Formats: sequence, C-alpha cells, structure tokens
Amino acid sequence: MNTLRSIALFLLAALAEIGGAWLVWQGVREQRGPWFVGAGLVALGLYGFVAAFQPDPNFGRILAAYGGIFVAGSLAWGIVVDGFRPDRYDVFGAAICLVGVAVIMYAPRT
Repeated sequence: MNTLRSIALFLLAALAEIGGAWLVWQGVREQRGPWFVGAGLVALGLYGFVAAFQPDPNFGRILAAYGGIFVAGSLAWGIVVDGFRPDRYDVFGAAICLVGVAVIMYAPRT
C-alpha cells in the first residue's frame, strides 16, 4: 500500500511541478499573460507540499528519486501537451531514470 501511495504522490508532484513550469513558460515565453504565470507559481508551490506526504521520511531520498520521475514526466508532458516526439535516446534515458527511481525508493532495506 505504501508503494502505491508513493507512486501516486510522485505522479501528483510531477503534474504540479511540470504543469506549473509549463504555465510559467507559457506566460513568459509565449506571452500568454500574468494569469498563466500566477497559476504556474501556485502549482509550483503545491508541488512543494506533495513531497512532504511521501511515506519515506528521508528528504534527500525523496527528491533524488523524484528527479527520475521529473525526467520521464517532462518527456511525457511534452508528448501529450506540446506534440514533442522523443527519439530513442530520450526514451532510453528516461527508462534508466525510472530504474533509478525503483532502486532508490523501493529496493528492500535491512
């Protein structure tokens, strides 16, 4: 149950951080206005809270593992939202990151 909760929290964190960064990008780079920037800042702030609900008590472990989620999630966001087409190296790199997440977060510890 903790593993499923942890995965759900990682996905929620990715949505908040990547979505927030995208909104800021749209507001600034694509000149879509201050509402996009403001919504992005709110989403980025919410991301900061999500990590605190991870079942593992180690901040460094959570953020290290989230880095791999961020890499894969950013590529997925690009595909779904921006029509980005990753090449095989993007996909392979993201897969390596997700293996790292699994090792960092879910390997049995003594």
